[in-house]
Amino acid sequence: MAYIITLTNQKGGVGKTTSSAALITGLTAQGNRVLGVDLDPQGNLGFSLGIEIEQSATLYDALKNQTPLEEIIQHTPGGDIIPSNILLSSAELEFKQHGREFLLKNLLAPVVDKYDYIVIDTPPALNILTVNAYVASQALIIPMIADILSLLGVSQLKETVETVKSSFNKNLNVIGILLTKFDARLNLSKEVLEMAGTMAELLHSKVFATKIRTSVSVAEAPAHGESILQYAPLSKPAQDYEAFTNEVIQALKAI
Repeated sequence: MAYIITLTNQKGGVGKTTSSAALITGLTAQGNRVLGVDLDPQGNLGFSLGIEIEQSATLYDALKNQTPLEEIIQHTPGGDIIPSNILLSSAELEFKQHGREFLLKNLLAPVVDKYDYIVIDTPPALNILTVNAYVASQALIIPMIADILSLLGVSQLKETVETVKSSFNKNLNVIGILLTKFDARLNLSKEVLEMAGTMAELLHSKVFATKIRTSVSVAEAPAHGESILQYAPLSKPAQDYEAFTNEVIQALKAI
């Protein structure tokens, strides 16, 4: 049965999709069967891994029971992907039924045994899509950048995590905070790292030892339909994401 991992932060621009794509391809490169789920209506995860999201069936079609899940899964060199597009943005209004928090978990149930890892990329919001990801997952990873507003986003996320744990999924664990676009030379980075450690303690978690350094190649990779590990495997961020992938594997074994 797959470990189901969600990358989440209600603040945008923190490297969440980049980290999701890197984790998916990093786990796949180690010989694992990996499924990525794009739960963001912007569809950036699928786009970043080379999928044409506007001309194919998506997660929205599966949630609406219009297309079988198996027909939506697309195969890429970096792993299998369930793509998304802007149609998913109507989820908050459309999915009103009792038990709507379990839509994603129930949808993934038939394929959970076919994969070693399922990685979910969430929208930058604490809405019903994000709650569905939390309900379906065993592990949460919180990417954030070294600024105060990013830290506030983590603080606000804590309440949602606790609500989901108490009401829907007692097995949910925050396995770590991941610092991205990190420059150890800056005083602000050092200050935010210290505060992130305090926040991690409140979440009964930790800050990952690996920090993701910044590089222009990170911004270039999505335009080529590849993760940073595929596009620039010798770059500093790619090296960091390889180390991060190994940290995630070890953290999952401990839960």
